[in-house]
Amino acid sequence: MQAPTVLVVEDEPAQREVLTYNLEAEGFRVNQADNGEEALLLVAEDVPDLIVLDWMLPNVSGIEVCRRLKSRAETRGVPIIMLSARSEEVDLVRGLETGADDYMVKPYSIVELMARVRTQLRRSRPSSLGEMLEFEDITLDPETHRARRDGQLLKLGPTEFRLLTTFMEKPGRVWSREQLLDRVWGRDIYVDTRTVDVHVGRLRKALCAEGGDDPIRTVRGAGYALG
Repeated sequence: MQAPTVLVVEDEPAQREVLTYNLEAEGFRVNQADNGEEALLLVAEDVPDLIVLDWMLPNVSGIEVCRRLKSRAETRGVPIIMLSARSEEVDLVRGLETGADDYMVKPYSIVELMARVRTQLRRSRPSSLGEMLEFEDITLDPETHRARRDGQLLKLGPTEFRLLTTFMEKPGRVWSREQLLDRVWGRDIYVDTRTVDVHVGRLRKALCAEGGDDPIRTVRGAGYALG
């Protein structure tokens, strides 16, 4: 499973480098953009796990970037932490009403920002921070790399474990084969989409080895979902 990806959108080079350095030191993968248009293009190519977004950007403002991303189904769930020199309450309210998940006023504490990044990721991608996952009678512990169903240890290969982790982080979400390839195998590795079907089949077999209903739902023409 890849480390969480954070997109830093900041037009001031020094600020952008400080953010990138500290995020990489925390173990995150970091993409960078120095304007709103570039940020939207990067998100279209590779949806990040979280976005640190400056309000004042050239071309397309941070507020507009936030509004567009939160209006799209595929990016609505991506946490956005807005950074701004605007400290008035009306600006804070505007930022949050546009869809930002958190708001920090410049100058900010980098330690506090890292803590807020972890808080948002704990909600959106808990396994990346070692949080136990649960869905009905299935539990998954990313720290010990073990999963159980109804108390019985599941026999999973590394790929099936990563697949189950992805499904359990967002129960009910429909994942396309391409999205699963990006999340489970990584964007830099070429794997045929039919490989996803094979591994989902293996995961289903492992989940139902001791009986019980198949919790993975096939959505014709769309992909797979848990529950």
